[in-house]
Amino acid sequence: MKIVLFDDYKLGLLKDGGVVDASSAVPNVQVRNGQEVIEEVIENWDRLRPQLETLLNQGTPIPLDKVKLRAPTPRPATLFNMGANYRENGALQPGILWGFLKSSASILDPGGTVVLPKVDANVFHHEAELVLVLGKRGKDVTPANAMDHVFGYTCGVDVSARIGGVGPGGMLGKTYEGFAPVGPCIVTKDEVPEPHNLQVRLWVDGQPRHDYNTSDMARQIPQCIEYMTSVVPITPGDLLFTGTNHQGIGPIQDGETVEIEIQPIGRLDFHVSDPLKRRWPKAIDEVSAKDVRERTGGPGQRSRPM
Repeated sequence: MKIVLFDDYKLGLLKDGGVVDASSAVPNVQVRNGQEVIEEVIENWDRLRPQLETLLNQGTPIPLDKVKLRAPTPRPATLFNMGANYRENGALQPGILWGFLKSSASILDPGGTVVLPKVDANVFHHEAELVLVLGKRGKDVTPANAMDHVFGYTCGVDVSARIGGVGPGGMLGKTYEGFAPVGPCIVTKDEVPEPHNLQVRLWVDGQPRHDYNTSDMARQIPQCIEYMTSVVPITPGDLLFTGTNHQGIGPIQDGETVEIEIQPIGRLDFHVSDPLKRRWPKAIDEVSAKDVRERTGGPGQRSRPM
């Protein structure tokens, strides 16, 4: 099942290129920022699933161009990101296990616009990622039980301002407002039997950038959840970005449209605005890709605006 939030955070289900209104399944939710809607669905999934399946089968979809899709998790309590979690097409062995947090204010709706902040960044990069939507509370979860805590999957982009010297590796450059586009939906995990064999693609104005398979993960999902829950407890609706393969990384800049696609999840797009109109080469950042592949430095540390 593909679950969405739309318009004023109504619950919906994707069907035949449109959205079936499923808000009747959660009539008593008091909507503040929309997160409470998806948490209600996740926490009561076993009870709500038969009703949602009936609505999906019998409902008439509203065309997508008649609704405004929202981030399916508008304000997660925790947004955790795995760092350096890909083997860069087999070039690397797993390194130090690490991750970082992003602010929930970094969540961006499908079709939204990320405004690049007026900071002295070397470059702003896209990082296309498979994102887990957690469905069960837990702390210090073992790998053997980790998949029980997964509710579903969505697409995400870890927008990254490469700012030298700001925190470990410039992690503050990853948590600006709008720096975590997610969507377009949550696909329940029963529809993704093998999450470690998904193709992740990203385009900037139609130009191919990322194109990699999740089989290249250095640590697979159970180990990611084990690590996340060793740091923070998880609650339903939390997100875990599983990391990116940096071969295909590139800049984003004013006026561009970015699209990410992971099947069977679907395609998410967003736009970029830069008040300072900074420019970089419109191409894959081969220097940064090589730096990561050879572990000679962090991505984007030597790229300067044109």
